Amino acid sequence: MADVVSIDPRTGATVEVVAQETTTADVDRLCKAALAAFPALEELGRDGRALLLRTLADALEERRDDIVAIADRETALGSMRLNGELTRTTYQLRLFAEVLDEGSYLEATIDQAGDTPMGPRPDLRRLLVPIGPVAVFGASNFPLAFSIAGGDTASALAAGCPVVIKAHASHPATSGLVYDILAAAAPKCGAPEGTLALLHGLQAGADLVAHPAVRAVGFTGSASGGQALLRIIEQRPDPVPFFGELSSLNPVVVTPAAATERGATVGAELAASFTMGGGQFCTKPGLAFVPRGLAGDALVEAMAEAVTGMPAPVLLNEGIAAAYRRISIELAEAQGIETAASGGAARGAGFQAQPLLLTTSAAALPRQATEECFGPVAVVARYDGEQDLLAAVGALPSSLTAAILRGADETELPALLTDRLRPLAGRLIYDGYPTGVAVSWAQQHGGPWPSTNSQHTSVGTTAVRRFLRPVAWQSAPQSVLPRELTDGFTAVPRRIDGVLHLPD
Repeated sequence: MADVVSIDPRTGATVEVVAQETTTADVDRLCKAALAAFPALEELGRDGRALLLRTLADALEERRDDIVAIADRETALGSMRLNGELTRTTYQLRLFAEVLDEGSYLEATIDQAGDTPMGPRPDLRRLLVPIGPVAVFGASNFPLAFSIAGGDTASALAAGCPVVIKAHASHPATSGLVYDILAAAAPKCGAPEGTLALLHGLQAGADLVAHPAVRAVGFTGSASGGQALLRIIEQRPDPVPFFGELSSLNPVVVTPAAATERGATVGAELAASFTMGGGQFCTKPGLAFVPRGLAGDALVEAMAEAVTGMPAPVLLNEGIAAAYRRISIELAEAQGIETAASGGAARGAGFQAQPLLLTTSAAALPRQATEECFGPVAVVARYDGEQDLLAAVGALPSSLTAAILRGADETELPALLTDRLRPLAGRLIYDGYPTGVAVSWAQQHGGPWPSTNSQHTSVGTTAVRRFLRPVAWQSAPQSVLPRELTDGFTAVPRRIDGVLHLPD
């Protein structure tokens, strides 16, 4: 078995051996344990699983300092960022507990027996039920909020599904510590053995996706990694749902009015957004449309000034740093691309990356400028007039987000842009930047391919919908029905004969 090592990205040095890669036999054992735990986890009910989620959140809070320290050593993301991410992680767990308390996620529906225009109808009752054990792949760029205890895990547990987690190689020590905390806390709430499991290694991830006990897969990562997992799923005798969050350009459009009113401010804010976290956000704005003219020039100059003064950030791992160097060079050398500014050069043995601001023409937007480059680089595309802008926007790939920065009281152009961008993005942002993704009931974090391949994603309360399936009971006796479908139950919203009934 190969060693699983923890590397300090600031130096590139191996710090410790964390574990051994998980063998195929151990993957089989852990998946079977998850399958065996499934009925008991579902039997905990909404109240029991809500308690479980809150207990897990409390356990993580108690070890906050330890978690942040090891995560910073493995990712170089800094204690401020990681403290915020841990707060997000515990908040997600508690939010899904509230989802369980509220109960509308069940979509409880009752059509009582009676006559209809089509003839007699039997008694029909429908509910969403957990799908079974879920495979979760931790993300490289969010070692807490999209990893062992992240949104995929929180929503799967809320649904009633055991979770088998593949740790990301960028932060195995952080993953191991968080898992140990969760595994120690879960039994205190009556969670069965097998509710959670942790794997290490590339082959273990492939074995996990192929295992017959796994009923769904949640993945946040590169398009190539997601497609590799999809190929494994397609070869299964029983293909299962794959919920992938993959590649995104996240275009930003600055209208002429916005550039005139606050160009310098927008320029500084855009620079801060695309370099945040070393540019390692799936919501990083990789392409900004800026009008030609003096106002647009001032905006680009403000971006360039901000980038020129930036030190080289440390990226998460050697692979990401190498890919950034290769792709950013190809992008900078593409026809029609010019370098407007560069930050501090990478130095030393760590995984540093030089920030870059590039410019081009919207009318002749090169292909490379419309592809994601993970790291601190962005392209500004200058446009001449509304038609030039709309033509360029219409040729963009789909993304998680699209942002429109407007002038005060401006309506006409933002409305046109909204119509053009809505088919391409899952979240439309006005007068703001995409790198902040609030966790809430109204949020979602998906978009058309290649950003995601699903209707429900890991951010926002509808994330639980991924790990549920509908079941209808026809002419069923009360004794076999889930309690939420029994006569007289009033603790969750229910639709009865087409009428929504709210809890008493």
